[in-house]
Amino acid sequence: MSANQSDFEDQVSMTVDDDEISGYVSDCGDSNSAVSDRFDVFTRNGMIRLEEENSAHDIIKTCFLSGMGFAGGDTNLVAIHKNVSSDFTRQARFESFKIFSQAVAQKCGGNANVKYAWYGGSKDELCEILVHGFSRCREPAPNEQSYGVGVHLISPVFAYDGALSSAVDEKGLRHMLLCRVILGKMETVAPGSKQSHPSSKEMDTGVDNLQFPRRYVVWSAFMNSHIFPVYVVSFKAPSPNVVSGIQPSIQPRQANTSKPTSPWVTFPALMFTLAKFLPPPKMLLIVKSHNEFRAKRITRPQLIQKVRQIVGDNLLIQVIKAFRSKSLHPASAKRTV
Repeated sequence: MSANQSDFEDQVSMTVDDDEISGYVSDCGDSNSAVSDRFDVFTRNGMIRLEEENSAHDIIKTCFLSGMGFAGGDTNLVAIHKNVSSDFTRQARFESFKIFSQAVAQKCGGNANVKYAWYGGSKDELCEILVHGFSRCREPAPNEQSYGVGVHLISPVFAYDGALSSAVDEKGLRHMLLCRVILGKMETVAPGSKQSHPSSKEMDTGVDNLQFPRRYVVWSAFMNSHIFPVYVVSFKAPSPNVVSGIQPSIQPRQANTSKPTSPWVTFPALMFTLAKFLPPPKMLLIVKSHNEFRAKRITRPQLIQKVRQIVGDNLLIQVIKAFRSKSLHPASAKRTV
């Protein structure tokens, strides 16, 4: 795969450079503004709010709402805060992350396989992680499937899964971390597995599906060396069903968004898979078309037609057949995300 054919999640990350994470302050909001009062728990701990005009804000918002699927129409992204690593302790954690990234890259032939991933939790838990790092491997929620004993993170294109692990705070908001994660060489971990460390020296992290990853597992021994929180995304979901684990209703949507009769494939999953074959300019066209559909500026048939024109029927058919034959995440087929 050529350098231009990077994964969609890498496009979403804006390929943020290491130095940008540690020293980025420009184009960010004033942490002392009145609007930021309800986020003082973040700004007080050295985070800077991104202005909506900031390009990073726009790309992360697109990634987040696309990953929420049909629930994106009921979800309001309220704020994004960035971890600028301004204090000595956090700067040391970031330097450690860079060192481990280089070490894993050397072990894996030059590629540390660093990706972005979501981590949902309560506001207090996320603040604790930002200040002190990860301290435990959380037990899976009743609506979650366990894939080994470790820190479970979610692929960027499946933000809905991360939202299921979030909790409403006193202001009615939910929060998720967008982290950089050193994945190295991944191995498949079976659902319900009690695995708690790599199966061999060659392996680094776990994943639910190597071909179509949805959930990453970082073992407890590596949870503070292989994960670096970069952003906090705060959002509000008016409908209780949006993040309750219940299938989000599509009734409020236009009649032309009725359930398709073709083989079931989530649009975020489709975008993630297509990104393995298409260059970034074409992927951005697909994202733009999906945003127009969510905003009800185009109909579902128009969205499908645009995707067919961008991708081509041959590749699109092969991807859909792959989903059907691989039986990707059967349990997730209960959701319209």
